Amino acid sequence: MTAPANEPELREPDLPRTARVRPHALRTGWTTGTCASAAAKAAAQLLHDGQPRSWVEVGLPSGRRITFEVARCEPVAAGAEAVVVKDAGDDPDVTHGAHLTATVSWRPGTGVELAGGEGVGTVTRPGLGLAVGGPAINPVPHAMITQAVTEVVGDRGVRVLISVPDGERMARRTTNRRLGILGGISILGTTGIVRPFSTAAWRASVVQAIQVAAAQGVPTIVLCTGGRTERGAMALLPELPEACFVEVGDFTGAALSTAAAHGIAHVVFVGMIGKLTKLAAGILMTHYTRSTVDVGLLGRLTRGAGGSAELAAEVDQANTARHAYELWEAASLLRPAGELLCQRVRDVLVRAGGLPADVAMVDFTGRTVVAATSPGWLT
Repeated sequence: MTAPANEPELREPDLPRTARVRPHALRTGWTTGTCASAAAKAAAQLLHDGQPRSWVEVGLPSGRRITFEVARCEPVAAGAEAVVVKDAGDDPDVTHGAHLTATVSWRPGTGVELAGGEGVGTVTRPGLGLAVGGPAINPVPHAMITQAVTEVVGDRGVRVLISVPDGERMARRTTNRRLGILGGISILGTTGIVRPFSTAAWRASVVQAIQVAAAQGVPTIVLCTGGRTERGAMALLPELPEACFVEVGDFTGAALSTAAAHGIAHVVFVGMIGKLTKLAAGILMTHYTRSTVDVGLLGRLTRGAGGSAELAAEVDQANTARHAYELWEAASLLRPAGELLCQRVRDVLVRAGGLPADVAMVDFTGRTVVAATSPGWLT
């Protein structure tokens, strides 16, 4: 869509150079969290000065500023309400076209109070890093919404209600119910950007990164599942050049075969418990649409690490891998059970790639190594 005269143009995220020159490159889009923050800012601006906006600018976690078209912005009985329509780009996202709606009102006190309305799921089980009984709005979108509104109203007290008409129906095509998120979708996002899930495009970028590393003669590559784990891996192995670190996403199998074909001598894999559990089960394509976490495997590892029968049974019934992680942590079993998990992943990687491998599990910030196959890496 094109901005009207004298308005900033809606900007797409910068694509890697290889994607820009590819004639049929897939188009990136925006997360529900980014769209919710744009809607919240538009509503806050109307509440603040009475002027409805057609376009609004918000910040991404990276610091970039992005401009969005506002589909609707009007006063309501509760205060002010605005809608931004989600564009997921070429990703097969069930929330593409969703109307992210923010209703903003004044409240006593200071700061932003965030709540979930119609179509936003409610958390009913532990293990998601969110309060049970609260809205399924993840920490990064929460921070983005707060920042967007605060840019307008400062420290004045406001209440922001995020809703998604038809969100409950959309959620039926997700894994939310199995995770204990009921009544609607989750407001998600860690970067604010939806990068299309394309086996060809993403796999090509992984292969290219490993080829570049091999061309520089590096003996070791470090496979990371995302930006947070990559930062943690760089802190863990500061002696390695930047070219060694590859954000592999869900394409571990392609990365291993490419590394073997190009003479890489050693592989390190750094990830969080969810991806590691899938790999430990022998699943090399770990995207959530293609595979699920076997918490029963984590129950068996609990027993192997000396956990009680009661704890193992609880882990067997864990809602998510993160829930199992929290159970291990509470029982002071995180390191021994995590080491068994890392060893199992290493065995899978060695069988799949034919290369020596090491594995490290990081916490949910990506910064702290909590278990590893090389004891010297533990902090």
